[in-house]
Amino acid sequence: MQPLTTQPRHAGTEGLRRQNTAAVLRSLREHGASSRAELAQHTGLAKATIGVIVAGLEAAGAVVEEDSRPGARGRPGRPVALRGDRYAGLGLELNVDYVSAVVLDLGGIVVFGDSRPATGPDSLTDLVREVVDRHVDGREVVGTTLAVPALVRGDDRTVAWAPNLDVEGRDLAEAVGGLVPGGAVQVSNDANCAAYAEAHHGAARGVRHALYLTGTVGIGAGILQHGELVRGGAGFAGEVGHMPVGDSAAECGCGRRGCWEASVGLHAMLAAVGMPELDTPLRSAEAVAARAADDAGVRAGLERVGHDLGLGIAMLSSILDPEVVVLGGYLASLGDLVLEPARRTLDERLASPAQVRPELRPSTLGIRAAALGAAEQSLGPVFSGDRDLTG
Repeated sequence: MQPLTTQPRHAGTEGLRRQNTAAVLRSLREHGASSRAELAQHTGLAKATIGVIVAGLEAAGAVVEEDSRPGARGRPGRPVALRGDRYAGLGLELNVDYVSAVVLDLGGIVVFGDSRPATGPDSLTDLVREVVDRHVDGREVVGTTLAVPALVRGDDRTVAWAPNLDVEGRDLAEAVGGLVPGGAVQVSNDANCAAYAEAHHGAARGVRHALYLTGTVGIGAGILQHGELVRGGAGFAGEVGHMPVGDSAAECGCGRRGCWEASVGLHAMLAAVGMPELDTPLRSAEAVAARAADDAGVRAGLERVGHDLGLGIAMLSSILDPEVVVLGGYLASLGDLVLEPARRTLDERLASPAQVRPELRPSTLGIRAAALGAAEQSLGPVFSGDRDLTG
């Protein structure tokens, strides 16, 4: 029989040290370069404790002392800042028609980022090899996370269902793990990764309750509360692309008819406007937006897509009550061409005037949002204390 109470995750003296160290790292990430006195104020820790922690982090190459601030009265404190040249998180994405990679340093600066068309089965592994060989630049990779448009089990390695990709089980994690430093790869849903990136770097920063929607071949959602992901009981929350919304006769990649993504996914949008798919979702959307400027037929097709988009958002808003809905992928590139009809439909379909229509915002992060969020998640253990840089 399990005891009624459990020990905290970081128990004992060593656990407390790691917890305090993580608090200092989080403060530096949130507030930027800070004096020891400022760190004590931000974290609630004693100045003596701050001094010991900073010394350990400096010895580990995680922080550096900067020059004294000009104009400071009395004995000026030398600010401490996160170093960007020692540690990094690696984020990857495998999607239907493109692959992406981001190397992110401790301070949240993108050291390297790239997206390219998925031209064959080796597209991802070729990109991973290039990133590791050329762009890690001597940094220690503290973690690697791979984003995929799939349901991923709670072990963060096993792909349970990927209707638009031919991947399953742990094969993907093991294949990529053989190429990256440390060999351990976490696998995560692409919408969750992109939502996490928006919460830390993009259109959902500072938003208490937000919803992110991917805009690629599939449509997935990442649910955010106070900047953290809501994953549900099995970790599968956000699989919204297969809600029965939109054209009931439209065939979906999952084999059924009437799924939401069969009406508002990338392929559905291109069919609605009668234009071909280009090598990435953003290039396809940019071509459609350019044509819409002087083609009434294209604008009419986007109006229908926007209407069906609004139907699904109305359903999700009634359930989740988000303050903001961030539209990613191709949806961001089309902007008001689809967002305006979506807003009108949302106004029409919310059941009560007491319900507040969420603000619809285009993503600010582009096609690499999921890879950026994956890289941010790779750094997560450092800022939670689960990964000790001073040990």
